[in-house]
Amino acid sequence: MFIHIGMGKSVRDSEIIGIFDLDTSTVSKRTREFLNRAEKEKRVSNKSQDIPKSFILCKEGNEEKIYLSQISGNSLIKKKNRK
Repeated sequence: MFIHIGMGKSVRDSEIIGIFDLDTSTVSKRTREFLNRAEKEKRVSNKSQDIPKSFILCKEGNEEKIYLSQISGNSLIKKKNRK
C-alpha cells in the first residue's frame, strides 16, 4: 500500500521506518543533528509547499531517505494504519 505524503509524492508503507511531528521531535538536540546531517548528505526531500509539519523516515533499498511533509504526523499515521 502507498501513503500520499504531499506534492504528488507517495511512499510504500513497508518502507516507512517512522513518522515524526516536527514541533515535538525537533526539541531533541539529537533529532536536529540527525536532520542536519541528513540534509548535508542530500537525503532530505521537501514535499511541502508550506512550512513542514512532519518528517517521514524511509528505507529505500540500502538508503535512508527523509521526506518533509505539510501533512501532520497524526494524519499520516492514521493513513498508514488504514489497511
